[in-house]
Amino acid sequence: DQFDADDGSKYREITRLASPGTLLETTDEDAQYLAAVVKTDGGYGLAFADITTGRFLVTAVDDADAAHAELYRFSPTELLPGPELSNDDTFLNRLRERLDATHTLRPTDEFGPARARHRLREQFGKETLESIGLTDRDSPAVGAAGAVLAYVEETGAGVSAAMSRLQHYQPSDHLDLDATTQRNLELVETMQGGASGSLFDTVDATASSPGRRLLREWLTRPRRDRNELNRRHDAVEALAAAALVRERLRETLADVYDLERLASKATSGSADAGNLLSVKQTLATLPTLEEAIAGTPLADSPLAAVLARPNREAAATLRTELDEALREDPPKTVTQGGIFRTGYDDELDELIERHEELEGYFESLAEREKQNHGLSHVSVDRNTTDGYYIQVGRSVADQVPDHYRHVKTLKNSKRFVTDELEEKEREIMRVEEARGDLEYELFQALRERVAAEAELLQDVGRAVAEVDALASLAHHAANNDWTRPELTDGDALRVEAGRHPVVETTTEFVPNDLYLDRDRRFLIVTGPNMSGKSTYMRQAALITLLAQAGSFVPARSAEIGLVDGIYTRVGALDELAQGRSTFMVEMQELSNILHSATEDSLVILDEVGRGTATYDGISIAWAATEYLHNEVQAKTLFATHYHELTTLADHLDGVANVHIAVDGDPDAERDVTFLRTVRDGPTDRSYGIHVADLAGVPRPVVDRADGVLDKLREEKAIEARGSGNGGSGTTQAVFDLTSGSFAGGENEAEQAAEPATDGSGSSSEAAT
Repeated sequence: DQFDADDGSKYREITRLASPGTLLETTDEDAQYLAAVVKTDGGYGLAFADITTGRFLVTAVDDADAAHAELYRFSPTELLPGPELSNDDTFLNRLRERLDATHTLRPTDEFGPARARHRLREQFGKETLESIGLTDRDSPAVGAAGAVLAYVEETGAGVSAAMSRLQHYQPSDHLDLDATTQRNLELVETMQGGASGSLFDTVDATASSPGRRLLREWLTRPRRDRNELNRRHDAVEALAAAALVRERLRETLADVYDLERLASKATSGSADAGNLLSVKQTLATLPTLEEAIAGTPLADSPLAAVLARPNREAAATLRTELDEALREDPPKTVTQGGIFRTGYDDELDELIERHEELEGYFESLAEREKQNHGLSHVSVDRNTTDGYYIQVGRSVADQVPDHYRHVKTLKNSKRFVTDELEEKEREIMRVEEARGDLEYELFQALRERVAAEAELLQDVGRAVAEVDALASLAHHAANNDWTRPELTDGDALRVEAGRHPVVETTTEFVPNDLYLDRDRRFLIVTGPNMSGKSTYMRQAALITLLAQAGSFVPARSAEIGLVDGIYTRVGALDELAQGRSTFMVEMQELSNILHSATEDSLVILDEVGRGTATYDGISIAWAATEYLHNEVQAKTLFATHYHELTTLADHLDGVANVHIAVDGDPDAERDVTFLRTVRDGPTDRSYGIHVADLAGVPRPVVDRADGVLDKLREEKAIEARGSGNGGSGTTQAVFDLTSGSFAGGENEAEQAAEPATDGSGSSSEAAT
């Protein structure tokens, strides 16, 4: 509602257009990014703005895969595709598979670099683009940022003021985690789509919303800066060793509010008195946190520098101003009065004093009228229809004095007014209006004062969030026996008694060692299904990722050579709606790894080639192994059931075999135990029938499979039961792997068979 300046009449106008990416009021604790992506001949430009916190980041990448990775990493709620992408179904449909983001089309000219530069310079200052390193090469990023800013300005008056700082980041500063890897490692959600059971859900012990957002950012955007990571590890180590102080910090952090979002609300003009009170209370935690670490070993840790980063003098000044201004229980609305303390403004104090006097007049009027005129059943009240009135019971209504004027008759009473009553009513209404106008004027000025310190609030909020994230990592490390990793610039990945950070919380876990370096950079991992191959490989990736997020790791010791990216390929689901089968998805993921990984990367391959014919699959897996070993030279763990690949360890210098150990005699009624212990060397068989038995496959099927496997190993004919007359006869046949069919007939059955499959898609032990 607005008021016409000429006649005072009320009218309505649209002040904000809400969309998923520009929704300022939200109860979601996660970041709420509005993103734009622009494609040019020079690559892709991306911009990410969270108007609830004022964060605004831009970058440029070379190709679509990198653009998808960044979009998946930030997980925007709304996306503005540039003109070259608005009709690119391949690009957008791939995003829709992974992101639940609204796609909003915008005018082409809003993405133009020239117009975007002008808009950004008006918002952030003339020299900002150059000072943060946005060059002509980054024109796609400038176009994306300009489109975001134009959209925010259009959808919400004043909202763009919350974005006071533009940040240009380089994806190369962080680990390359493509969308597939982020999903496969279940960083923030599981394969089933839920948060419970993800890495983030497991390690998150933060006490505040901003701390939770920052921890999520660290896990999805691990760093490559060794100095920054050592700083985080120093802080986590100090916090883990100081349990009492750490818990005191976490108790204090539980009372903080989201300063970044409060700053955004203040700059947009939507903050109420309660929001400003929350700002004051959160600013007060800064000295409390500093006092908690004073005189402890934490005072010499990086934590002290984190707390010293904001301008403490400016924060203390603003806190004092808010404390002097606001009552402890201000009203929900900013127009009903009662916001400010006595003594904050002299004129307001005078109006409040006069208002209280007039209220006293009305409160005592009924008693005075009883005494002065001998009336009973007298009350004084007020409503929107009649204003103030004197109400007298009908039994004594004829006894009222002559200066009473009758205004209304009710069933059991009558209402009257007097000249004095009407005069006092006019006066209190004037005072209330003047008080309301003055309080609102003072509140707007106070809110603008807070808005002017938006960068300060963002700095304090970020510092408090960092303390919370570090304390969370320390809390989890201390309670779960995690250790500080040693970071190196070398090629080694040495883990002693490593564990999977999520699985260890749900079951009794068997730790395992891992050793990779330049001379032993490719491990072929074999062993039965369900034995722990996938867990072993994923824990290697997650330990590396945690170390480069600044966390301790689940191991007795760990030496981590910094990697530039982690790439994974695990089992895929059919994506028939997009026209992609399991095997096509598998090959596309493999292609991305072979094109993207470098010698400084970590590659996790959980089966390659299983979705096609055995010989095709072995050939692809063999060739991929050679290429990764010879050309890419990345540290690689490759789980496979193709035992043929284990022979590569005899021919390629950097390849070694490890396997998941099995206890017991596999030929003695399938009486074996999967030990989940990793040992050097290849496994002796696949144990697929043992797994089928464990899974409850009917006994006749399991027994028949045993018999078929024995004959395949001995290259003897197999009876294809039930294939004769009426399904009662048998046919002697040997399965020909080359042709993919049975060769029937006794003479053919006597011939040597080609290597056969064991039913799992891999070749049998006879072939290996």
